[in-house]
Amino acid sequence: MQLPTEATLSKLVIVDLGCADTVSRRCARWSKKWPFVQTHGCMRRLLPMASLSEARIEVLTDPEALALRVADWLLAAAAGKDGPFAVALSGGSTPRRLYELLASPPCREAFPWSRTHWFWGDERFVPHDDPASNYRMVREALLEHAPVPAPNVHPIPTKHVTPEGAAQAYERELKDFYGAPVLRSDRPLFDITLLGLGPEGHIASLFPGTAILYERKHWVGAVIGAKAEPRITLTYSALESSAEVAFLITGESKRPVLERLFRGDHHLPAANLKPVGGLRFFLDRAAAP
Repeated sequence: MQLPTEATLSKLVIVDLGCADTVSRRCARWSKKWPFVQTHGCMRRLLPMASLSEARIEVLTDPEALALRVADWLLAAAAGKDGPFAVALSGGSTPRRLYELLASPPCREAFPWSRTHWFWGDERFVPHDDPASNYRMVREALLEHAPVPAPNVHPIPTKHVTPEGAAQAYERELKDFYGAPVLRSDRPLFDITLLGLGPEGHIASLFPGTAILYERKHWVGAVIGAKAEPRITLTYSALESSAEVAFLITGESKRPVLERLFRGDHHLPAANLKPVGGLRFFLDRAAAP
């Protein structure tokens, strides 16, 4: 992912949806940090972060406002496409409220559940009913409350299989859904990929210092030793194959790593993501640099 530099940051779209005074203060602060940015109210424009993408940053008042905004955006994207619609889900606490909103009125009645397919960007290698399971979180927040057809749910397997076997099985499932063994940049695997940002800059389960960061052949891999439990994760190749990649980032604790990301620190796994499609950042005020 090409990150904001003196040559590119002047074109970045930054939308702050807070009150006018807060917008003005934030724009002034961001302009002080990056004096080469041209400021027009609270908007700045960034043309492509990658050759075929446009990055957009939206700063929302708080996590609830962020979840509402992303729910509206995701609904519009799904409703605006004919045929199957594929979403790669993020785990963690930030997107949970988004999933609850999708499964609640008015989104529940309007969402095209019958043609939307749900995948996971990563998973802890624990049973699906384990409190740490990303699948369990999505099931409790979304799947149990929305008319999602069972064949449209594609969890990462963790039962009766090794971590390596789980990665191989999920890669086969992704390739079956995609209908080809090789990803093409003009035909993304996913319509939307949701990502969080870890305190050390990890995305999905791509952690700093792990071998999976260098994997470009396989779409899915096992990560062992980075955390207490093994992880199964999509690799850069699969995460990048998306019509839209959206980061959902909230909380003051994320501000330091987000600032490093915007300054182009390529020690962060997030900094090396190169999406084939569009790129968005949804932030709350507390997280925004």
